[in-house]
Amino acid sequence: MTTLSPENSLSARWSASFILVKRKPPIDKTEWDAFFDENGLLAKSRDSICVNILERGLHPLVRTEAWKFLTGYYSWQSSQDERLTVDSTRRKNYEALCEMYGKIQPLLENLHRNFMETRNNIAYDIQKLYDKDHLGNVLIDKKRLEKILLLSYVCNTQAEYQQGFHEMVMLFQLMVEHDHETFWLFQFFLQKTEHSCVINIGVGKNLDMLNDLIDFLDPVFAEHLRGRGAGTVRSLFPWFCFCFQRAFKSFEDVWRLWEVLLTGKPCRNFQVLVAYSMLQMVREQVLQESMTRDDIILACNNLIDLDADVLISAACLIYAELIQRDLLPPQGDCTARGHGPRPWFPVSLPVDQAQD
Repeated sequence: MTTLSPENSLSARWSASFILVKRKPPIDKTEWDAFFDENGLLAKSRDSICVNILERGLHPLVRTEAWKFLTGYYSWQSSQDERLTVDSTRRKNYEALCEMYGKIQPLLENLHRNFMETRNNIAYDIQKLYDKDHLGNVLIDKKRLEKILLLSYVCNTQAEYQQGFHEMVMLFQLMVEHDHETFWLFQFFLQKTEHSCVINIGVGKNLDMLNDLIDFLDPVFAEHLRGRGAGTVRSLFPWFCFCFQRAFKSFEDVWRLWEVLLTGKPCRNFQVLVAYSMLQMVREQVLQESMTRDDIILACNNLIDLDADVLISAACLIYAELIQRDLLPPQGDCTARGHGPRPWFPVSLPVDQAQD
């Protein structure tokens, strides 16, 4: 990759992102099953599987099982028998939580104003969901969805309910068959992505990293965003809160990006590179029309019907440029700083560590 200046590399880099090598077919059931031995133990390295998911994606028939590994629902070191036990245990634990919730619900209604407010917010958000496909077939059960969100709110002391969670849980309900699977996959997904999509944990840090990235790679655009576009980046928090799901043309595209984020490939904080790539889509218009913050936000909100593979490819090119500029921290240390005046951008090569 030829060295490019921040000002001159933008259009070339973005154009290059659309010149995609045709993606190989996604990992199908036959190939996925071949990753395991006769006892159901992983016979291929987790790192290799995750790279394949980044480059190719997952076939819908594989996605449910693969996501149980990617989220931590299953251990990568587990056998088939151990996974059957895990499923049984998670079902029983979910039923126990439902029973507990049923007992304490009257107490929560009478003594906790936040509970009543949150329950009303959840009910309002769920009613706005469009629950049918183009043929009029019902896709989701809103009552089951509401129950899972309320239970998640009661059980999760860190990630309080926020707008967007209802759409996330809906996507999990569409993916799996049973409520206990929906509930636990959502809990594990939040744990894996709380540094990026949970408001009171990580969204602010992501916006700071996005600002830093724009400053370094695109100082012309950064100057505009500090001037007429002041406040734009801080207003992009819904991208992270909704984990970009409203930008895509299909559920398949949302799942495609999410499974890449779950792999940790090609780097940590990849979601920030995704956001940067989306901003580059409106950059030319913003500068040509000298847009103010409100107009920039409107242009960003109009980024819909995106193709996940194109966006992932563009973000990977940004990652490649960061590597070329030697901006990544050594040995995966996100807090390390370079020898120059700028801090290392906090992405790092993923370390293949076993996850239970």
